[in-house]
Amino acid sequence: MQRIAASLLSLFLASAALAADDYPNKPVRVVVPFAPGGGTDVVARILAQKLSTEYKQQFVVENKAGAGGSIGTDIAAKAAADGYTLLLVPTSHVINPSIFAKLPFNTERDFAPISMVASTPILIAVATKVPANTLPELVTLAKTNTALNYGSAGNGTVFHLATEMFKRENDIQLTHIPYKGGAPAVSALVAGEIDLTFETMLSLQPFVKAGRAKALAVASRERSRNMPEVPTTVEQGFPKLVATNDYMLFAPAGTPKAVLDSLYAAVTLALKDPDIVSKMALQGAEIVGSSPAQLAAYVNLELPRWKQVVQQANIKAD
Repeated sequence: MQRIAASLLSLFLASAALAADDYPNKPVRVVVPFAPGGGTDVVARILAQKLSTEYKQQFVVENKAGAGGSIGTDIAAKAAADGYTLLLVPTSHVINPSIFAKLPFNTERDFAPISMVASTPILIAVATKVPANTLPELVTLAKTNTALNYGSAGNGTVFHLATEMFKRENDIQLTHIPYKGGAPAVSALVAGEIDLTFETMLSLQPFVKAGRAKALAVASRERSRNMPEVPTTVEQGFPKLVATNDYMLFAPAGTPKAVLDSLYAAVTLALKDPDIVSKMALQGAEIVGSSPAQLAAYVNLELPRWKQVVQQANIKAD
């Protein structure tokens, strides 16, 4: 059955590519609005490599970090709608409209959805110097030590909001230090420059495995298959602290339907490849996949949900 499905997808890809003439006849850039090395970057590079193979044309990741992902997102929004600029973003894409008073783009109108790609649970980790090995121990420590700080991938990212929810639910104080992406935040944690971070398993797992950071919890209801030794937030008594980082692929609005159909078929085929599934799993990510319509529905649902969280935490852009 898998071979039949793959064959059908291959035929669809071929017909979609034919409808899009010779697309792509030059390299395609995949804009990642965060620094290299973070979870979004890793997912983008795994996917881009596979798309390069499928299309026999280079899909090149370009990192355009800053402003919680808004700088790179704006670059993609204003790019030519010809299929040669794509945007791979995490959950911050549906958070930023509630964080920033004014964005130079419209999240709903300026992007054509292609597909959901993957999702990863958020890992809560502390520097090795922090005398806490469980989430309850961290809360106890924070109640007696108001000098603790935490780093995030940027102001308004899902990691920032999840940490603020954690603070509010437990009535503790943690000073926020925003970085331009998950990789710089993790580097700061490993170097002992910050005490705590909420980040993707993709970014943190190698350092936890090497003993350079301590994982206290996975912000999910079930333990991760990749790090089953790490207890969940729920089993440690924090039932509301459940969050994932979702990765999705867009093109600028106005991109020809034939090109979008070709890209959707190619991404769908890529996400069914056992090698891609394995590579994502090794990084702590699970394949999601979706139709363009399902991704559009996700955006419409998540925008008001995160707006409520932002308002409750009184979070504003820097």
